[in-house]
Amino acid sequence: MSHVVILSAATIFLFLCLSPLTSTAASTAVLDINGRPLQARSNYYILPVIRGRGGGLRMTPKNATQLCPLAYVAQESSELANGLPLKFYPVNPKDKTISLSTDLNFVFDAATICVQSTQWRLAFDEVTGRRYVGFGGEIGNPGGNTVSNWFKIEKAETGKYDYKIVFCPGVCNFCKVVCGDIGVFVEKDGRRLLGINNQPLLVMFKKA
Repeated sequence: MSHVVILSAATIFLFLCLSPLTSTAASTAVLDINGRPLQARSNYYILPVIRGRGGGLRMTPKNATQLCPLAYVAQESSELANGLPLKFYPVNPKDKTISLSTDLNFVFDAATICVQSTQWRLAFDEVTGRRYVGFGGEIGNPGGNTVSNWFKIEKAETGKYDYKIVFCPGVCNFCKVVCGDIGVFVEKDGRRLLGINNQPLLVMFKKA
């Protein structure tokens, strides 16, 4: 299994900036599958719009022979599985609802046997050159030291409640990052790992 390291702020600073994938509708609320605005710090399942290619999201170790640490965000193999619930923490802690194009911390709200962070963080695989969604860091504290911890939700064009997740943080004015959609890489062992991919994983949100 390839070795994954967490991106440092210095590493991200060296990336060339691509065209941002942000939306101009920054004040538009993200809606769950019942048409209700997503609430900050409440639990939701992230489910795929297209069925038959896996279910909700979970945590997985580096390889099948390990239990800890849980290194990646993965998609459930069964489309019937909701996966684990998550909470969203907006960059402005006073925000009560989640808006499009807003910097967010994504955090699994689940107990694990591994003593570790369950907060999403972009991780770089030096062997493959892929950027996977891993874990680490802290909630809040926006800036250069936490730039790899922030993701955004953008509207997909497929349906009213369809969205995609992007990595294009705006929490650091002097940092230059490579923006990208979050999609799925199907590994040789069959696991479906989330990472920056040209084909975004279209998702919807279900209240847990």
